Amino acid sequence: MLSFGMHIMEGFLPLPWAVAWFVLMLPFLYLSIRKTRQLVAQNPRAMLLLAFAGAFTFVLSALKLPSVTGSCSHPTGVALGAILFGPAVMVLIGLIVLLFQALLLAHGGLTTLGANVMSMAIVGPLVTYGVYALLKKTRLPHWAAVLIGAALGSLATYCVTALQLALAYPGGPDGFYGALIKFTGIFAVTQVPIAIIEGILTVLVVDLLYAYNRQEVESLRDMSIGGEQA
Repeated sequence: MLSFGMHIMEGFLPLPWAVAWFVLMLPFLYLSIRKTRQLVAQNPRAMLLLAFAGAFTFVLSALKLPSVTGSCSHPTGVALGAILFGPAVMVLIGLIVLLFQALLLAHGGLTTLGANVMSMAIVGPLVTYGVYALLKKTRLPHWAAVLIGAALGSLATYCVTALQLALAYPGGPDGFYGALIKFTGIFAVTQVPIAIIEGILTVLVVDLLYAYNRQEVESLRDMSIGGEQA
C-alpha cells in the first residue's frame, strides 16, 4: 500500500486535508522562491550545486524499499541540500522533485503534493539543518553533525507523514492516538536503518564536496541563509 509510504499517494487524503496542507505549504514556498532567487542572483554558479542537490533528492526519494506490511519505505535525500544551502531553499527543490515523481513515476500525487512537501521538503530540512547547526557548535566532528542531522531529518519526515495520515483517518476505538501509533509502527522496523544509511551517504557526499571546494560550499550556504555563519 503506497499510501503508507512517505509519499502519500494520489487521492488518498480527503479533500479538506489535501487543501489544508497545500495552503499551509504556500508561505514556505514563497520564502523558498525568494531565497533561491537571491542566491542565484548573488552567485550564478550556485545553479550547478542546486541541480546536484535536486538530483540527489530525486534519486534517493524515488527508491522504494519493501516494508514489513507490504508497503514501502524510502530515504528522503533532502538532508544534503539542507546542509549545503539551509532549509529554505529545499522547499522549492523538494516541490519540483515531488512534482516530477508524481507525473513521471506515479510516486506520490498532485492532490497530496502539499502534504508531501510539508513532510519531506519543509519539516525534514528544518530538522536536518537545525540539528546540524546545533551540533556544529559542540565538539562533535563535522561528519557526526551531518550524519545525525540527516538521520533525524529523515525520521522527522516519516513522523510527520504518520501524523498527517492519523489526522485524516482517526477512526477506530482509540481515535487519533490509536491511528498515530498504527501509522508510526508501520515503518518503525525499516525506517530507522534507512535513516542511518541516508545519514552515512550524506556524510560521504558532503565530505566529497568539501574536499573539492570547501570555501565555495560554505560561501553558498552563508548567502542562502542570509549571511548567518554556518
